[in-house]
Amino acid sequence: MRAVDDGVAVRLRVTPRGGTDRIEGLACDAEGGRFLRLRVSAVAEKGRANAAVVKLLAKAWRLPRTALAITAGETGRDKVVTVAGDTAVLEARISAWLEELPGANGRSGAA
Repeated sequence: MRAVDDGVAVRLRVTPRGGTDRIEGLACDAEGGRFLRLRVSAVAEKGRANAAVVKLLAKAWRLPRTALAITAGETGRDKVVTVAGDTAVLEARISAWLEELPGANGRSGAA
């Protein structure tokens, strides 16, 4: 997660047609950067998977869907979602939520 103008940005890796909508946890890429792994049951056609990602994250983070937007990677598996709002409040809220996920703080689930 990183601060951006009027909000925060979170890196994602999404699996469309994943059978269910769920957040699998945190993982690391080859360079050591962390990202959030998600599965959505929607297909990657006409923005359906992206809409499912926004809906899933908005529900998990207890934010309105209108506060979230896919700002990079609309047609790929690797995406960036930007959350609009008070940066300090969002960082605190999402960081606390992320700490509870598998893969946080070296717990199992991190790649």
